[in-house]
Amino acid sequence: MLNIILPKLPELETERLILREQRISDAPVLYDLRTNEQVMRYIDRPTPKNVEESQQVIQSINDNFNKGANLIWAITLKSNPELMIGNLGFWRTDLPNHRAEIGYMLQPDYWRKGILSEALSKVIDFGFNDVKLHSICANINPANEASRSLLLKHGFVKEAYFREDYYFEGKFLDSEIYGLLKA
Repeated sequence: MLNIILPKLPELETERLILREQRISDAPVLYDLRTNEQVMRYIDRPTPKNVEESQQVIQSINDNFNKGANLIWAITLKSNPELMIGNLGFWRTDLPNHRAEIGYMLQPDYWRKGILSEALSKVIDFGFNDVKLHSICANINPANEASRSLLLKHGFVKEAYFREDYYFEGKFLDSEIYGLLKA
């Protein structure tokens, strides 16, 4: 079985970005992301009621990292590494099968600038070469064309379409699963 044992979440750097650990001080930005209708349009998760709930989410993310269950980075620009503009990482891990589920969100002001693509490339590389994952998957809302395009651009292939497999806010929703193999 794969084990993710890292003393701390490593900081990753790209041409324009620094991917770093999420901090409790990022909670107001996370709250803004999770309450932004544009950002959450295709992310079917409960809306936080206040910044304190976002602090609890960050604490949970950090606790789960310490248990080897996830690796989630704050996306920041090199020009301002203190300001989180989004996040991405491996939200769920299936360690016996060397597989992890990737997810991401980004402030709308930074959409269509290649930021998620740049960050995703780095995190995929880290997942395969440092963590030693065999496969990475993504679960998206089928209406999310931007996310689908991003995944396809990075070599993901559609693995499944599940009809009404997810219950959220009184409705059954569909899911599309994309996967990428290390090979």
